[in-house]
Amino acid sequence: MNTSKSPGLAGFGVLKNTTCHTEKKISVFFSIIFMTAGILSNSLAIVILMKAYQRFRQKSKASFLLLASGLVVTDLFGHLINGAIAVFVYASDKDWIRFNQSNILCSVFGICMVFFGLCPLFLGSVMAVERCIGVTKPIFHSTKMTSRHVKMMLTMVCLFAVLIALLPILRFRAYQIQASRTWCFYKTEHIEDWEDRFYLLLFSCLGFLALAISFLCNAVTGITLLRVKFKSQQRQGRSHHFEMIIQLLAIMCVSCICWSPFLVTMARIGINEGRSKETCETILFALRMATWNQILDPWVYILLRKAVLKNLYKITSGCCGVHVINLHMWELSSIKNSLKVAAISESPGSSKQINLQPLNSVGQ
Repeated sequence: MNTSKSPGLAGFGVLKNTTCHTEKKISVFFSIIFMTAGILSNSLAIVILMKAYQRFRQKSKASFLLLASGLVVTDLFGHLINGAIAVFVYASDKDWIRFNQSNILCSVFGICMVFFGLCPLFLGSVMAVERCIGVTKPIFHSTKMTSRHVKMMLTMVCLFAVLIALLPILRFRAYQIQASRTWCFYKTEHIEDWEDRFYLLLFSCLGFLALAISFLCNAVTGITLLRVKFKSQQRQGRSHHFEMIIQLLAIMCVSCICWSPFLVTMARIGINEGRSKETCETILFALRMATWNQILDPWVYILLRKAVLKNLYKITSGCCGVHVINLHMWELSSIKNSLKVAAISESPGSSKQINLQPLNSVGQ
């Protein structure tokens, strides 16, 4: 690569004067725990999605299943690849000079960190947009949001994330070994010019933009569901509204809490040209927080379902001894019933009383 230093030592020179004391056993423990938890939870989510896709082939739910599958598969490979590289680095005593002579491993590690960091955020925002369209414009969603269009969106999201990850390589800028010597990313120390700052700010801005789109679309979806709930006096619609609102709140809270520290830290480093006061331990903590988002994604999108909510309600009401909400039998899956109620409420005869026939609940 066209760098001032030899490729094998890219970013290593700044580490000699950097102090970052990380306990090896604790760090290896964190890496193994995160990788194992991410692989198990996402694998379980993939199994549930496969069963759901075989069981329910409604057109209204096909887009959700495809996007959710893309999300959990991305999270799974992210934990598998990044976790394996991190464990290898720890097992090799973080001796990058010995196993990274040509800087290939650091480049691969940095590309994977950027791609598997941005891609779930992009997919989360796309899922929020799809859900917002499905609830607010059910007719448009059922006619225009086909499986082919969803697959095209998945491909475009992945290609865009790959482009962002390859951008430093295309510009002959090597990914840098970070101060903890355990991972590679954009240059965060001794930033020399605007391009190094640009990569950090681009990553942060894209991440915040994805979170903002998710927040906005989920807010619109939640308000629409609440409006339909209060507009319709039918008791059958309460259960799926309750489920959807809980899912939306969980999605927004988990994504914002997990990713905000890392995005803010990278933005501050980019703005201050690498002279910010963030320590190595602070950056590692923010990185681990971001990793937890990929662990919790399948639980929020897939595993936080009707059966779990019903059991949590029963346990809570049993412990408190107070029945706050009378949960009825679940009628349809949340997405299908939401589309049905929203479509009826927006029809010309929505002023008339809506009589929905009770349906048997679908499998969990």
